[in-house]
Amino acid sequence: MDDSGAILCQLSALKDMLDQVNDEIEANFQITREIESEIVKCSEFERALASRESELMKTAYMLQFEIKGLIAVNDESRATRECLEKELSCLRKKRDETLGRMNNKRETFRTMCLDFQKEISEDGNCKLGKLLSEKEYLENEIHLLRGKINSLQTSMSDFIDEILEGINAHNSALVVEIESSNLENDKLVKDINELKTTMLVAMSPSP
Repeated sequence: MDDSGAILCQLSALKDMLDQVNDEIEANFQITREIESEIVKCSEFERALASRESELMKTAYMLQFEIKGLIAVNDESRATRECLEKELSCLRKKRDETLGRMNNKRETFRTMCLDFQKEISEDGNCKLGKLLSEKEYLENEIHLLRGKINSLQTSMSDFIDEILEGINAHNSALVVEIESSNLENDKLVKDINELKTTMLVAMSPSP
């Protein structure tokens, strides 16, 4: 009778141990299911982050391409400006040449006037009419040349001001656009780095 009681006590103890083991197994199964669920969530989150990173990288490449295009346009504008400056230099050179010719003709006129005075004193008034006609012709030609030079100077000055104003405005707009693109590109790079950091944290094993 005592042996049967001892056996029953042992069986009861074994049953309690078995129930405890089953409870622990069930608890482990529940933990395993929770871990698998978290793994699935982490995988989905990782895929979402990878997709977002891909989109941000595409946007960054596009911005870099646009920035390169703007830089190329800026370089082209600079080359155009240099070309225009060369043309303006040629126009100034032509203006100086015209002024030189006018000065030469003025000096020629002065010489002719002196010669006229000499001829008046030497030959009398026989050539007066001819010389007066030549004088009038030269004065008219000088007047026309002065008008042409003044017109050329005015036109060239307006042309230079208009070209420089357009170039400066275009370059200012390009600088602002390039700075804006650089700021946006820096922001995208920062977002990408933050996403990578978030992914690394999410993928790291929990303690």
